[in-house]
Amino acid sequence: MACAAQAQDGFGRLPADAVLVTPRGEVLDYIPESGEVQMTRDSRGRTVLVDAWGNVVATVMKQGGRPDDTRRPDPYGNQQFGFSDQGYPDQGAAGDGFSDGGDVTGSVEDFRSITPEGVERQPLQDDLTVPPDENDMAALPPEESSPERQTLPSAAKITSKSSAEITALQVFLDREGFSPGVIDGKNGSNVAKAIEAWQQATGETLDPNNTDDLMERLRLSGGLPITTYTITAADAAGPYVASIPEDYAHKAQLPHLSFTSTTEMLGEKFHMDENYLKELNPGADFTVPGTTIKVIIPGEPKTGKVARIVADKQRKQVFAYDDAGGLLAAYPASIGSSDTPSPSGTVQVDRIALNPGYTYNPKINFKQGENDKVLTLQPGPNGPVGTVWIALSKPTYGIHGTPEPSKIGKTQSHGCVRLTNWDATELAKMVSVGTTVEFLD
Repeated sequence: MACAAQAQDGFGRLPADAVLVTPRGEVLDYIPESGEVQMTRDSRGRTVLVDAWGNVVATVMKQGGRPDDTRRPDPYGNQQFGFSDQGYPDQGAAGDGFSDGGDVTGSVEDFRSITPEGVERQPLQDDLTVPPDENDMAALPPEESSPERQTLPSAAKITSKSSAEITALQVFLDREGFSPGVIDGKNGSNVAKAIEAWQQATGETLDPNNTDDLMERLRLSGGLPITTYTITAADAAGPYVASIPEDYAHKAQLPHLSFTSTTEMLGEKFHMDENYLKELNPGADFTVPGTTIKVIIPGEPKTGKVARIVADKQRKQVFAYDDAGGLLAAYPASIGSSDTPSPSGTVQVDRIALNPGYTYNPKINFKQGENDKVLTLQPGPNGPVGTVWIALSKPTYGIHGTPEPSKIGKTQSHGCVRLTNWDATELAKMVSVGTTVEFLD
């Protein structure tokens, strides 16, 4: 996927039977001016009005719709861990039409200095070419030497741990802001990298083989890892698309690049691998409202102000530091390959777009198939850059989300820095225009 994104702007015409409902459940008694808001879709395909700072002003609903935000999942005791619903993230009720707590169009304080309309891809330099089969972008030559790499405290080798114990470890790291990527109950390099980053930030040593210590840490960080969740009518209704085509011309025909299934949506909501969600719930029909399933309890989004980002190409990991040099968070990442590398040296955050659309231009982007016209792809979590685009001062480069979270940190990109949608959203809400981004070779 090419790394050019453009947030769809403009305040479109509202249906005659529409009402505007605020995130507090109040009906707006006025229509915002077109210059005050833009109409877009959130990660689940719902139409929302967003102001210039990324705040959801209102959700577009039909007259007669009544919000009901009193539902919560019932507690469920898991025999192995004794899981409860303690620490469960807020969830909108069936049919309420509101943005969930993790939607990318939520209130973001640090977005006050950005241009919300998104990013147009700039022409590449004349001496650069884009391989016709590449899916991201062209490589730019390095201009600076890379900053020095820090040596992180090595993670202890994990020995003979069950899938449930690995899940508990992944959930702890997720809650701490040191992302293991998708939570799948499997030990891998993303888990080890997250442990090392956590040790670097805290000065502590984490023994992943000490289950008792881990469970106590989980208790203090929001409760044990798994709870139950009742699928709502809104979950089952979507909107969803039957499939996401490969051809951009076919993608451009879709009204939005939303999720393809309830399981894909729930997997992303709870930071889970979709297949692992199904494994935890054998025989469950995710399309039926009222179905009770097991899900993990992810952490609340990390907060703080990021002054510096380091993208480590060798580790396939992104580090976020505060202005005092403290490590706030770390995320597994897919970063450029040797054929199409990411930049070297230091750049800055140039612009941030939430839930961006995507503009394909064959004269600027790579040539995909037989497509020879400019195409506009609508927003959605299955869009080429996912739900977030953080543009860098190097034209055409950015940090963004992905429609394939299970591949993050395990594959290479074609120049950009890819994170899971939830990690990219968390990072975007902590950065501002001008934040330094350093690339380590």
